[in-house]
Formats: sequence, C-alpha cells, structure tokens
Amino acid sequence: MTGIDAPAPSGAAAEGRASLVTSVTGDSGAEPAIELTGVVKEFHSGGEVITAVRRLDLAIRQGEFFSMLGPSGCGKTTTMRIIAGFEEPTEGSVSLQGRDVTRDPPNKRDVNMVFQSYALFPHMSVFENVAFGLRRKGVHSGEITRRVGEMLEIVDLTGREQRRPRELSGGQQQRVALARALVNGPKALLLDEPLGALDLKLRQAMQVELKRIQREVGITFVYVTHDQGEALTMSDRIAVMNDGLIEHLGTPRDIYERPANRFVAGFIGTSNVLTGEVSRITDGNAVVVVSPDEQVIVPAGERTMAPSSQIEITVRPEKISISAGRPDSAGSVLRGTVTEVVYLGTSTTFTVRTTTGADMLVFQQNAASSSTDAARGDSVWLSWDPQYSYPIG
Repeated sequence: MTGIDAPAPSGAAAEGRASLVTSVTGDSGAEPAIELTGVVKEFHSGGEVITAVRRLDLAIRQGEFFSMLGPSGCGKTTTMRIIAGFEEPTEGSVSLQGRDVTRDPPNKRDVNMVFQSYALFPHMSVFENVAFGLRRKGVHSGEITRRVGEMLEIVDLTGREQRRPRELSGGQQQRVALARALVNGPKALLLDEPLGALDLKLRQAMQVELKRIQREVGITFVYVTHDQGEALTMSDRIAVMNDGLIEHLGTPRDIYERPANRFVAGFIGTSNVLTGEVSRITDGNAVVVVSPDEQVIVPAGERTMAPSSQIEITVRPEKISISAGRPDSAGSVLRGTVTEVVYLGTSTTFTVRTTTGADMLVFQQNAASSSTDAARGDSVWLSWDPQYSYPIG
C-alpha cells in the first residue's frame, strides 16, 4: 500500500463523479413531484461568469424526504431557490407534478419554503401566524380553525395557540414555521438549513420530529444541509453535491457504505482511504500484499481489476477491529503503532500509524466483551472483513 489516510471533505477531483442523470427508481409509472432537466445556473460578477449549477438532471419522488448535501458553495441552495422560483435557470427546465413552472414566479408554484430564520410575525399569536396564509386566500373562518388546529396537533403545539413567538423556545418557533408552511397543503416543502440556529441537542431532537411530521403529512420534503448527520438521519435519498455537480445520489446506506468517489467517502462521515497496487486476483477478490503478514482484500464485484493495477478503496473506522496479536483471519490485516487514543464515553477512537507510514482511524465501542486496552506506543494489528473494503474512483 502506498498510502492510507482519512481525507478531509474537500478537494475532490472531477473524475469518477457519479452521473448527473437521476431517474425515479421506485414505481416506474409514478410522476416525479419535482423534476429538473438540464438545469444550469450562471452568475455574472466583475466580468466573470460563475457557474453555480452544472447541467443538473434530477427527479424527486412523490412523498419522499430528499436531501441535498454538500459544503458551502456547492450549489445546493441555488438549486433549491430554482425549484422555489427565487432564481431562474440560465438553461434547462423545472417541473412540479408534471407541469413546467420554469418561468412561473414563486407565488404561482405550489411549494412553500422554510428558512433558518423562521420569519415569524412577532406581533401575532401562534394561531395567527399559522392561519396567515389561509386568511390571505379567503378561507372561511371555521375551516381556518379546523385546519390550524389539526396542524398544531401534528407539530405538537396544541395549547400554545395564543402565545407569541418570543414566548416559545427555538424548537417551538421552528415547529410554528413548519405548521405555517404546511397548513396550505403545498405539493412540496423546501427547507433551507432550518435547524442551523438550534443548539446540538435540540437540533438532534428536531431531526426526529421533522421526519415524523413528514411521514404524517405525506408531503415531499426537499431539505438543504451541510450536516451529513442530519441528512443520514432523516432522508429517504441524498444527493451529495460539490462544485455544482451531484457526486453521488442514493439512499443513506448506499452513500455511506458504497461511496462513489473519494470526495463522497470523505464528506459522509469519517473514512480511511487506502491506495495500493493489486498483487493478484483470487476468487474474484483483488489482493494487495503489503508484507508477508499483511494484506488488504477487495471484492472486485463488477469492476475490472488486474495484477499491477492501482486501486483505491475506502474502509470505515467502525468496521476495523484492533488487537494486540495478529488475528487468525483470511481477511484484510495490517500492522501498526498506536499514536493517539481518544476516549469518548460510549466509544474510543484510535489513530494507528501503519507500516506504510500512513495513519488509520479505528472506532471501538466500549463494550467489556470486545474493547481493547491499547495505549499510545503499543504495537497492534488491524483487521476487517473483505466486504468492508469498497473500491472508489
């Protein structure tokens, strides 16, 4: 192996990017709730053309919780604003429920948007904030009372109808904003980092609440975030974006377990990336021999691998076992020295300098039956099942 590291979530190369063309993979006869075709968005600044979104084709299913995930400047918020009608694409089209809305203004699109700032009316009660859109539409007062009451029950705010926003916690204000956006029954709800202003514990609680609310109302949610934990927790599917492109689109498990490339492997969670030369192909597996006692085994799957070819794989830290002696394993085995130990209560993180001179991270649950007492400076062995070596690039 020529290099083993845990990459930072930046600096992805253009090669190896997933196809930008995404189709509905559920019921083939189902019409997408939202469809973007050939969407490009360019901005002009100081005589320079900045491309925020690059030839995007995307179909979002009816009733799914769909997240656009990526670092700042990747194009995710611009894409959402194009869906909402706040930005017009330079090229391409946008359809909602099969209707082309590319040139329609925001108020002519059957979608609502929730922002990080909540934008509640401070002088209005919770009830009046939620009822605002219904009143503007001229809905009968009895119908307003019924629908607002139902929505406040869904977001768990029954009994707080007459409170002002300043009398509510941040999480409660967020639920008022959700109720106001949902009470009109939009075909889709767009959420632009709505939990960013909350503290960690409240943000984690609201992630569960958002998913519950989405299931109850059955409306398509499109969620923009830079927090991979949020996306993994709530989403049915995730589009990982970088530099205006979709690097990988799939389920949370697919993206985490089988990242399309090095950027996705580094951005979603923590990953060790190993690079080496294939020594031989055995029983459909590529074997990288590091030393007589050390090897890394990679299932070839549908990929073409041959002896002497370069290979790059990812293995997640929690998939790796650490032990004092060499394990009796036919899987991947590497030797190294512990350089750092970080105790995190439920788990311990080990940094191990391998014989190749590179570092690997290992997460170990602190269970009495399986934990090791390895300390800084100890020689250890790392091992994992070949199925957890996933080729990328």
